Amino acid sequence: MSEEIEKDLYLNFKDFLKSGNDELEKKRYNPAVSSYFKSLVILCDLKIYKERGLLPKNHSERFLFLKTHFQDIYKLLSPLFKDYRDSYNLRLTKEDASKLKENVKKIQRIFEIKE
Repeated sequence: MSEEIEKDLYLNFKDFLKSGNDELEKKRYNPAVSSYFKSLVILCDLKIYKERGLLPKNHSERFLFLKTHFQDIYKLLSPLFKDYRDSYNLRLTKEDASKLKENVKKIQRIFEIKE
């Protein structure tokens, strides 16, 4: 079961990353930010699941777990949550989307998760 969950998380990560890249290419920055953020949290969920066998039920659980066990990742992800929330009612820019994309790459390197 755990291998199946890990596989599903990884495939979901790849789907959201691809979606973010597609949206960025089409200059649809709000959906790009949203997709990149979702790919970020899936990376975190994958790491949490591999290390602890748990899946966070919501952002609050995820952030609490990261703050407790992966402080460096928490410090990267926490400020990006504002950008994700802003994507619902503000117009975001290419720079906003690119920042999220770069953080996906950074967290991939830290967690050693390949595309």
